[in-house]
Amino acid sequence: MLKKENFILPRFITITNTSDIGPGERDIFEVEDLYIAVFNVGGIYYAIEDICTHDDGPLVEGDLDGFEIECPRHGARFDVRSGAVRQMPAVVPVKWFPVRVEGDAVQVGLDD
Repeated sequence: MLKKENFILPRFITITNTSDIGPGERDIFEVEDLYIAVFNVGGIYYAIEDICTHDDGPLVEGDLDGFEIECPRHGARFDVRSGAVRQMPAVVPVKWFPVRVEGDAVQVGLDD
């Protein structure tokens, strides 16, 4: 991880291309022992860990309603913009990753 003054900058890696995930779509990627779900909401990309904090179920298989993904197992809802819990039974947010687009490359920021 790089430091710039008092800020710690993530290490960005390319995981897919913009043409592979259209608006309203999502996909899952295995990156360094993590399963990362990438969502395209209105042409903007968001990334969270693909594990429900309630029961470790896969979030990417759930319904996406606006910025909220619903766990298909028990209905917990998370905001893909931040990982915040929006509906129980989950009470712990999911891990969120910064995303940037460089040309056609969708990149996710990882902590070292």
